[in-house]
Amino acid sequence: MATVNFLSNLAMPVMILFIVIYGIVERNKVFDTFLDGAKDGLKIVVNLFPTLVGLFLAVGTLRASGVLDFIIKFIAPFLDIVGFPSEIMPLAMLRPISGSSSIAVAVDIMKQFGVDSNLGIIASVIMGSTETTLYTIAVYTSSVGIKKTRFVLFASLIADVVGMLVSVVICRFLSMSFS
Repeated sequence: MATVNFLSNLAMPVMILFIVIYGIVERNKVFDTFLDGAKDGLKIVVNLFPTLVGLFLAVGTLRASGVLDFIIKFIAPFLDIVGFPSEIMPLAMLRPISGSSSIAVAVDIMKQFGVDSNLGIIASVIMGSTETTLYTIAVYTSSVGIKKTRFVLFASLIADVVGMLVSVVICRFLSMSFS
């Protein structure tokens, strides 16, 4: 384990040194190239900032308003019929929108039910098999100036729903197999 930690700590300095040496060998102005990249990065951040502020505001409003709780209570009877645990729904609803919110919800699920519980395992598998779709689409499409995202959004949300449903089914199957 000490070797792995040593190599991990060494990875970034070695990479930076490799880039500088490669730039010198290729006769590039390494620092000027770095500055050009930093300027381009700042332009991207300035372009993305309004999108991210709007997304974070929407997530905060959803969580604070109680709309998620209302929706979950409304659809809980249907979820019980299909076998989807209603305790996972806050995670299922927030995961496509925000990574930090979904991590907070997953941690809450694990604190309440335990990390080795069926719900804790389902939450972990959902976190690993789905994406923060709206965030990812907003960042990538706004950084390159794409405006028409409805088909990408539709396909991505379907993939998220399938990932969540399959996570529940596989976790239930495996919990029955090992019981």
